[in-house]
Amino acid sequence: MTLAAPILWKIPQTHVSLERLEALKNQLDQRLTEIVSRFKDVRFATSLAAEDMAVTDGIARVATSIQLFTLDTGRLHAETLAMADRVQSHYQLKIKHVSPSAETVTQLVNDYGLNGFYDGEEQKKACCNIRKVQPLALALSGAQAWLTGQRRSQAVTRQELHFEEWDDARAIAKFNPIFDWSDEDLWAYTQWQAIPIHSLHHQGYPSIGCEPCTRAVKEGEDIRAGRWWWLLQNSKECGLHIK
Repeated sequence: MTLAAPILWKIPQTHVSLERLEALKNQLDQRLTEIVSRFKDVRFATSLAAEDMAVTDGIARVATSIQLFTLDTGRLHAETLAMADRVQSHYQLKIKHVSPSAETVTQLVNDYGLNGFYDGEEQKKACCNIRKVQPLALALSGAQAWLTGQRRSQAVTRQELHFEEWDDARAIAKFNPIFDWSDEDLWAYTQWQAIPIHSLHHQGYPSIGCEPCTRAVKEGEDIRAGRWWWLLQNSKECGLHIK
């Protein structure tokens, strides 16, 4: 007997009022305008997932001085690379690709194997450090502030997020412009604004990272259940945002 395919997560149907959507847009614009009024060199780390696309849409509207970059880890989905091209064309904004050094990746593979991150938390942290954390430091060198698309409702590790924080590791200001948006706010806003959406969101991926470390999730699962699914639930961070 053939088992039925699991029902995967889908982009949710939303029922957000026009007044709420207009308020979200005005709020995002105000927050981005405040950031660029205070800091000259601001950079935005985009994964090209829905949260970051909402922020990108605001940047294209009111804060084009903000520099966009993505961490090109060498293990991204082909769909993510294609999305970067699509976003640049749609918004006429340049997205810089920041990659790990070939030497450190070679050493990582020699130490743990190509897919050694499956063996445990230590190995996963080592991979994320080489492919994401170190390139992030490079991408933010000389910046006065940086932006993320993090939201409180994404994970238990993000429930204490604020609009403005201080990044101790890099000694610069850090902003989360949509930190207080709900899932419904996010998806209603992207639909209302006709924002380009990553194709993997249409294939059961509510959260998108590197290809070997991200899978589609079943309907009703936590939205970050597909990230590093072989590890404990409280291990759903790569080190970019650990305080």
